[in-house]
Amino acid sequence: MDRRTFLSGASIAAATVATACGGQDSQTSGPAAPAVNRRRTRQLRMVTTWPANFPGLGTAADRVAQFCNEMSGGTLDIRVYGAGEIVGAFEVFDAVSTGAADMYHAAEYYWQGKHPGFNFFTAVPFGMTATEIMAWCEFGGGQELWEELAGQFGIISFQAGNSGLQMGGWFKREINTLDDFRGLRMRIPGLGGTVLRELGGAAVALSGSEIYPALQSGTIDATEWVGPWNDLAFGFYREAPYYYGPGFHEPGSALGVGINRGVWDSLESDHQAILRAACRAANNQSIAEFAHQNAVALRVLVEDHGVELRQFSDEMWTRIGEISEQVVADVGNHDQLGRRIYESYMEGRRRGREWGRISEPPYFMQRERVLGR
Repeated sequence: MDRRTFLSGASIAAATVATACGGQDSQTSGPAAPAVNRRRTRQLRMVTTWPANFPGLGTAADRVAQFCNEMSGGTLDIRVYGAGEIVGAFEVFDAVSTGAADMYHAAEYYWQGKHPGFNFFTAVPFGMTATEIMAWCEFGGGQELWEELAGQFGIISFQAGNSGLQMGGWFKREINTLDDFRGLRMRIPGLGGTVLRELGGAAVALSGSEIYPALQSGTIDATEWVGPWNDLAFGFYREAPYYYGPGFHEPGSALGVGINRGVWDSLESDHQAILRAACRAANNQSIAEFAHQNAVALRVLVEDHGVELRQFSDEMWTRIGEISEQVVADVGNHDQLGRRIYESYMEGRRRGREWGRISEPPYFMQRERVLGR
């Protein structure tokens, strides 16, 4: 092609693009008017199981809303409501299932009364760490099983936060032997509560805002919540001086966003993609934030408030592990879907154990050996 032919063709192409894009014609001078986004804003209501703006848990919900708004240019507007502002903490699942609210942010094991398989999508005793459950949901088939389970209730769910390895809890008295669990009244949800009952204790289900008054009044003798960051905020150290960790019950507690299936199906494809991406982003930030803030808060608890750090004995860990394996297996026998979730989860845990055996724990041990305290 010679130069004249090329320039002629380029001019025609440029004129065609300008016309198609609404550019100026030969009789008009000056820049073209900017395009106006006339897309209707979609507003959704998110109810949560957390107090409004609560650090880590509540702010993970806020981040989902923030990221959706930013990525959509304001056309996906999610309003977040704390526990009790529209419905109670443990009522958010039914609100979303029935369409009274559009979506929730919560820990899925709160819905074990609907189906015990929901436990696997938050945490089970002796279960997966944060990175392991992320791997299972994203790449090991967990997300598909979660959608099948939640779909029975008209909901689609995604990971949207993780508090990491949780502490064993705050106790008013020392726990030195297995017998010390007998008669212990402890706030502990999910399958961890089932394990406690097998140890002879009494598991009590309380929402976050109910825990401190129950501990203060003596209604409960102990409580687990999350970890140093959130535990410091709630002031548990004022009522229970013994802080045990790590916990057996929640080694990597995933938080989830559940969306009414009809609402989800009504969203345009780009808004669906934005919501998925926002949940992933909130999940990643949550893990990083808890890792940082727990370390900061632990120093405050120990140095400023004199908290005594304790660990369960090997004897207790052994017995708790035996009970935990049976409790988790019983969930797998609930029904056919429960069995498939259980088998998939156990396979994911097996893969995590094989890699973990030669990766992070040996590194941590050697780092401590070399660097000391």
